[in-house]
Amino acid sequence: MTTIRSTAIRRAALPLAALAVLAAGCGTQRAGDDAGAPAPSRSGTATAGVPGIPKDFTCPGESPSPAAPTTPGTSAPASPPADHYAENHGFRVPLPLHGQSRCDGLAASARIARALEPLRRHGDFRAPSTLAALVRLGYPAEKVRSSQSGPTGVSFLVDASSTMCLEGTLDRAAVQADAFAGYPDHSGCDVPSGGH
Repeated sequence: MTTIRSTAIRRAALPLAALAVLAAGCGTQRAGDDAGAPAPSRSGTATAGVPGIPKDFTCPGESPSPAAPTTPGTSAPASPPADHYAENHGFRVPLPLHGQSRCDGLAASARIARALEPLRRHGDFRAPSTLAALVRLGYPAEKVRSSQSGPTGVSFLVDASSTMCLEGTLDRAAVQADAFAGYPDHSGCDVPSGGH
């Protein structure tokens, strides 16, 4: 009779144990997380109250209520996909600039766009011409890379300082330049090739 009773107890304990695991959330909440707080996003939203990150403010030439700063690759979903692709490739998402650095980045991007606009108007879509124009702006040649992107396009990358990178494209449609603060696990301005 003891055997029958202990088997019945084990059968009843199994569903209860499964229910307890499900109720616990299987480790979806980390220590220090707020249970109802939304997942953090990598977008460059305002940073008021974040220790160590300067507060963003309206930069010269910007509208009084600035939108989130646009940096290459900062559009990430609010919740990670089931396959964890975004999470596993987060090391390739550029870091946004904040505070005065953000304003400096916007000014540098506008300066580059103005310098490359004559090349676009004249139809000069050669990497050496783009490189020369960026060097004339004062960036050292060894800190500037430009490469051909098809017959009518050039992409460029400038390691402007230890805290600012500039990248963009020049093609028939427009000149685009964006500033960012590098990458999370990588020194330098080039896109990292490997992660964790």
